[in-house]
Amino acid sequence: MLPVAIITDTDSSLPAAIAAHYGIQQVPINIHFGQETFQAAVDIDDAEAFARIDRDGKLPTTSAPTPGQFAAAYQAAFDAGAQSVLCFCVSAEISGTYNAAITARDLMPDRTITVVDSRTLSLGQGYMAIAAAEAIQKGATVEEAIAAAESLRERTHVYAALATLKYLAMSGRVGHLAAGMANLLNIKPILTVRDGKLDMLEKVRTQRKAWDRVIELTVESLGGRSIERMGIIHVNALDKAREFEAMLREHLPCPTDVITAEFTPGLSIHSGTGIVGVVVVAAA
Repeated sequence: MLPVAIITDTDSSLPAAIAAHYGIQQVPINIHFGQETFQAAVDIDDAEAFARIDRDGKLPTTSAPTPGQFAAAYQAAFDAGAQSVLCFCVSAEISGTYNAAITARDLMPDRTITVVDSRTLSLGQGYMAIAAAEAIQKGATVEEAIAAAESLRERTHVYAALATLKYLAMSGRVGHLAAGMANLLNIKPILTVRDGKLDMLEKVRTQRKAWDRVIELTVESLGGRSIERMGIIHVNALDKAREFEAMLREHLPCPTDVITAEFTPGLSIHSGTGIVGVVVVAAA
């Protein structure tokens, strides 16, 4: 056990094996289907969530981990030998997760716990946790690890193409008529992370053109810099994610190792099934 334990939440989209490799513990976002509660990436994944959504015809709700869930994660880290905890939370602009982590920290005043609002989500958040873990492994202080993570965030770009507006219509964020027309016209909105939120950037017709545009945006964002890290995110679209990665490799000098990750239900129920995107970190 390293002297500083790194904790995040499942909105980081980190695959379990990668989180385990870096010793990162993920506190699950809660998914509520009526009176039933599931823990994202623990007892429900994207496929299971959307199978139920399509069966029930309505979306579940999500909630931040409770302070008790965070306190349990902190205590587990200390019990395992950590001297302090560094916790990266999904953007406070979209979730109460950060506030829950702060409340849990305040329940343990005799412990050294630092909570950081990542101001991002998915692998943008996940890569921050990894950067901090790598820094700690090299002997960095907590402050130096946070600086490394925040430097990475400033060089991270997220772009994704929606497959359908059906689920945004179910959530009420888009009208059913507008969603129906968009699907009829084969419109694929492109999303990005902006000011700590997942926002619609533009709309493109056809999946291929949307993917081409995502690649163009990625190239523009890199500005000629090399790629330090890259991940492909998707919701129930592993084959399409692999196809999209092959397209990326045709246009960019991608790293040999590219993470392919599920969005996870804490995020995916707000975007819908079929989404495919890229998270890229430009070299410093």
